[in-house]
Amino acid sequence: MPLFVSRAPLIRLRRALLAVATLLTALLVPHVVTAQSVQTKLSADLAGLVQGTRSAPLLPWLRVSAGQTLVRVIVVSSSSDTSLLDLRRGVLGLGGSITQVFPSMRMAAVTVPVSKLQALAARPDVVALAPNRTVSRTASLLQATTGEVEADAAYSGSLDGSGVGIAVLDSGIAASHRVFQDGLGLTRVRRTIDLVQVGQWLEGTAWSLGVDASAPAALKVNAAVSVPLASAVNRIVRPDVYGHGTHVASVAGARGDFQSPDASGLAPNAALYDLRVLDDQGVGQLADVLAALDWLIQNAQGLGIRVVNMSLAASSTDSFLVDPLARAARAAVASGLVVVVAAGNAGKTADGREVYGAVGSPGHDPAVITVGASNPRATAARHDDSVAGFSSRGPTRGRTTLDGAAWVDNLVKPDLVAPGNRILGALGSDLLGSRAGWNTLATRYPELAAVPGASQAPNQALMQLSGTSVAAPAVAGAAALVLQANPGLTPPLVKAILQYTAQPVPGANLFQQGTGQLNVEGAVRLATALRTDIATALASGSLKAGDLVLARGRAFPTPQSTVAGQTFTWSRLVGAGGNHLLSGDALFTQFQPIWDPRLTWARGVVLRSTVDGGIPMLRPRSVTETRVTGGRQPLVTAGVVRVDGTPSAHAAGLFAPTSLWAGLAVAGSGFILSEGFILSEGFILSEGFILSEGFILSEGFILSEGFILSEGFILSEGFILSESATSGDPAAGSDGSVRGEP
Repeated sequence: MPLFVSRAPLIRLRRALLAVATLLTALLVPHVVTAQSVQTKLSADLAGLVQGTRSAPLLPWLRVSAGQTLVRVIVVSSSSDTSLLDLRRGVLGLGGSITQVFPSMRMAAVTVPVSKLQALAARPDVVALAPNRTVSRTASLLQATTGEVEADAAYSGSLDGSGVGIAVLDSGIAASHRVFQDGLGLTRVRRTIDLVQVGQWLEGTAWSLGVDASAPAALKVNAAVSVPLASAVNRIVRPDVYGHGTHVASVAGARGDFQSPDASGLAPNAALYDLRVLDDQGVGQLADVLAALDWLIQNAQGLGIRVVNMSLAASSTDSFLVDPLARAARAAVASGLVVVVAAGNAGKTADGREVYGAVGSPGHDPAVITVGASNPRATAARHDDSVAGFSSRGPTRGRTTLDGAAWVDNLVKPDLVAPGNRILGALGSDLLGSRAGWNTLATRYPELAAVPGASQAPNQALMQLSGTSVAAPAVAGAAALVLQANPGLTPPLVKAILQYTAQPVPGANLFQQGTGQLNVEGAVRLATALRTDIATALASGSLKAGDLVLARGRAFPTPQSTVAGQTFTWSRLVGAGGNHLLSGDALFTQFQPIWDPRLTWARGVVLRSTVDGGIPMLRPRSVTETRVTGGRQPLVTAGVVRVDGTPSAHAAGLFAPTSLWAGLAVAGSGFILSEGFILSEGFILSEGFILSEGFILSEGFILSEGFILSEGFILSEGFILSESATSGDPAAGSDGSVRGEP
């Protein structure tokens, strides 16, 4: 009889020996950083400086001093030490300085000579380096057209954002304006923190070498009292000189029913938190925004802040995987915050041609809710609405090197759209609300304050603005209503609910509008059908993939809404994995692992964040992130429908209207996943929409968002982000920013 010997034991032995050899090699052989690995840690603009392929024009983050070129950068670290002590010592050893440390996110703002960038990148505790870029603002009919009126009527109680805090990262809030008062006449702006003032206070050390001024950013907030008294008093008298932040905050949470026209926002009783990160010209620094997000991660839970609005953007060619602002926003989501971001206003070129691929940072991050703008045509009815031409289109185009190969994000954005054309809101002024103290925007462009029927009385004045800057806070206010209706939702669930209940705008595709236009009525109805303990059960470890999350005794709601007399079907679409479209009741009747805010899935990459709560309600609270590469990581359960995987969907093409995809979802077309999506060892997640290299787009585009007076009329006043301005350019400001006049 032939003798058959199994080879399995030999194979297992061989694998074990190989594993031991690999471990010994890692322990005994010194770590060597190759030139390629160092280069991949540098953002494209920094790599160009190091390689000499980019000139050194006048830039806010670049300076020539004493014969050497200095650069201010944000360091993303993998250190387990929140104080980054070893990294700070290393920076000093390279002849650099440390300005700020952001412990919640393991980042630091430092200044080093350009000649030392590669040495800094070679450190094993450095993940990425990016310039300390400039950021800027992306420059009640609202209640009626979004479905808030119908939602309030259907909700048992007053649906007004009560109990939910919204943090507004912008140019400030004129808290004395009457729209920010509560029923007792007290302001709902609970706290004001001026990060711009803190940043200016630190400016004296920003270009000094050999200095470590990096006390935790949260402590520096309190140290802002060290600024000159005159400056502090002026900030009290004129809290929002520019006027953008006040208008944005009012769209999210104004209480304007005391006069006509009614300028009420979506959540008129929400608590507001003013984190000023943009200066008197609507311009700010990346480090100040990071400091604001760091403060929120550490303090939001104790203050009841659930939603963050960022109507601002930074120009970045970096992938969301390494971009500091994207990583910080993602950390905020992981800590439990719903982060809403404006997509940008770069949807058209100056001569009116449509542009794809112009979503800025942090709107290109898959964890945030990226909002484009729709045009409501000045009516509550939605049948004539369209996507605003200025609204930035996807896909995202950030780049990096991943696993030794070039990576382009190519994620579908925006996530949805909201009214963003000629939106009425508060006109910020000085403490007394006097006309002489009106903000810069209203003073320079009085047509913004030409509001028919408005009395423009002190601290009651109104103005109109357009742009994704004012569409984003509409979604932030809607998120507050959803969380009031169901406080137990996680940030990814809030985002999914808003997408699933959205109404597709006719003729617009996924890159123009995401899954459709904001529908508050449907979002609240779906939210109230779910359990109110989802977030706490997840945090305690008692909620598993596939567990029932439909509230006891509740049926899945009918996927239709009636807003302003028009009945429509929901999109029934949710974006997942960056380029997949999912549908089906199972998305919300069963718990999906992607509703965990600590999990980020984008194409073949899965990231997991660990949130260190420290002592409850006290500092420190930090977030660390790792890539999931081994074991089995469930993402979506069986029973979910994958719409983008159908043959008819592929035939439709990337630029097919969202309504076509929604029609496939309504018809039940698509693959019902028998095993869900699972990331496992050796298994590559199947791609959804795939963009071939060379597709479109606006490579190297310059964001020129400004603010919008009306559809088709864009003012680029005071805007920045053209980081190629030279000192010889008469339009260039002293900080390197372009300040074009209309």
